[in-house]
Amino acid sequence: MPDNIYKRVAFFSGQSIPLEMHKARMVQRIYLRHIKDRQEVIGKAGNNTFLLPNRDVFLDMLTDSGVNAMSEAQYAAMLLADDSYAGSETFYRLEKTIQEVFGTEYYLPAHQGRACENILANSYVKEGQYVVTNFHFTTTKAHITRLGGKIFEAVGEDAAKTVSSNLFKGNYDMDKFKSFVKETGVENIAFVRIEAGTNLIGGQPVSMANMREVSEYCRSQGLKLVLDASLLADNIYFIKTREKAYESKSLAEIVLEMSSLMDIIYFSGRKLGCARGGGICTASKEEFLRMRDLVPLYEGFLTYGGMSVREMEAMNVGIKETLDIDIVSQTPLFVEVLGSELEKKGVPVVTPYGGLGCHVDALRFVDHVPQTEYPAGALAAAIYLAGGIRGMERGTLSEQRNPDGSEHLSSMELVRLAIPKRVFSLSQIMYAADRIGWLYEHRHLIGGIKFSDEPKTLRFFLGTLVPVSDWQDKLVEAFLKDMPSGL
Repeated sequence: MPDNIYKRVAFFSGQSIPLEMHKARMVQRIYLRHIKDRQEVIGKAGNNTFLLPNRDVFLDMLTDSGVNAMSEAQYAAMLLADDSYAGSETFYRLEKTIQEVFGTEYYLPAHQGRACENILANSYVKEGQYVVTNFHFTTTKAHITRLGGKIFEAVGEDAAKTVSSNLFKGNYDMDKFKSFVKETGVENIAFVRIEAGTNLIGGQPVSMANMREVSEYCRSQGLKLVLDASLLADNIYFIKTREKAYESKSLAEIVLEMSSLMDIIYFSGRKLGCARGGGICTASKEEFLRMRDLVPLYEGFLTYGGMSVREMEAMNVGIKETLDIDIVSQTPLFVEVLGSELEKKGVPVVTPYGGLGCHVDALRFVDHVPQTEYPAGALAAAIYLAGGIRGMERGTLSEQRNPDGSEHLSSMELVRLAIPKRVFSLSQIMYAADRIGWLYEHRHLIGGIKFSDEPKTLRFFLGTLVPVSDWQDKLVEAFLKDMPSGL
């Protein structure tokens, strides 16, 4: 099957350009600040892109969480919302959709993905137990370790290679997984987790064949298998386009087959349904009852779970739209364009291109900056300086310190340039490539950063940092020399 089959329309020129299968009917004003203003703003934000005011951001590529563009059908559905505290019709509509899409009978609503992680951790993790996963996510790990649990990553060796031909770098290494279970003991494993579309290694997918292997082994050992389906849309796109056995399967069939392999599924609706919410679903009444009591304790009543009913209606439609190839293809195709444009300029990026966003390899981009000076964090600040583009650090800064206070150096130092669904135009993608290309030509000017205020938990969200030298002044000076307008 040709790689570009899901672009649908061939260009007579022979160019490979992703064609948007939508049109813009509502827009949001954005502003491109002068580079001197950007330098002041990033300084006030403590060189942490999370702390930047959105009014000072030109292209917001921080995340796709809650910032995907909603469809007209989603906005229309919000008018149907039933505001009842208990027994809302809105909940029953959403529950029915989840039952149909995932093939599960039971649904527990929660206000977002990390709320689901909190419920799962409190329900299953005991002190000293392990959660086995293909690769950890920041909030997942924090919830598990907060309760005295530990993480074991069973992902294959290719996961840490930024340049690879492996189309499913999120896959479990089955030998590593089985050896760990044998050595550790089933009784010391709280559950096994698969993250579909592994976030921290570049949005890399997991194949259906690998999920089936993991599932069959878990069932043979009596281990509970949990799927993080937050990035499901990208993962099912890659299964359909990269896994030959599924090229003729519908997305609905792929999701149902995947769900049948799992004991519990949870998701962030901010990603999966393009609306603010989340939830946990299962076919097991026993698992449902085990988690149920924590929803009213932490979230809200069982028929809203901390969500606005309007958001629930939008999420209901958004989950259905996840089964539309024209919708789920948009982010991967735009990631491919940005990645290929950056590679033309010599910029090192993660390959194969994943979902969620384009990931720049900071270890190769600024190889002169030591990991203890957070090269990915420094590069994210530099990218904002160069273009008003807000990306996200995914490296050592996003890790937790070791118990003795030393740094836990990440296996990868990435800057994620997220591409929310249906948000950016092709010209904006090309602008991002141009500015990052310029920055790569001046990469020798970029220096490190260090903490001025370091929170103990999830420091990448709230911590503030300062440059270790005057490198930002030199970078601004070089930019103004090449682009005197400052824009």
